[in-house]
Amino acid sequence: LVSLFMSDLMVGLVVMPPAMLNQLYGRWVLQGGFCSLWYSFDVMCCSASILNLCLISLDRYLLILSPLKYKLRMTSCRALWLILATWSVAALASFLPI
Repeated sequence: LVSLFMSDLMVGLVVMPPAMLNQLYGRWVLQGGFCSLWYSFDVMCCSASILNLCLISLDRYLLILSPLKYKLRMTSCRALWLILATWSVAALASFLPI
């Protein structure tokens, strides 16, 4: 849940202010190089948010499927690896193509 919070917070703090300027002025008013960086952060934060929601759903499914084995399967180390994988996939999908 903290990872989902961080991705949504980054959308609100990093992505939305330049998007608001873009809407207010009807054109990109910031430096040209910042546009690609902003777009990459937009894709990364939105992708991370979606992937975090998928992981939370998978986590809840595993808990309901076998509640007695859940503690053995989902350790804090494994959860950390899943969060790191989520952010890595989101970063690779956003920064490499752009």
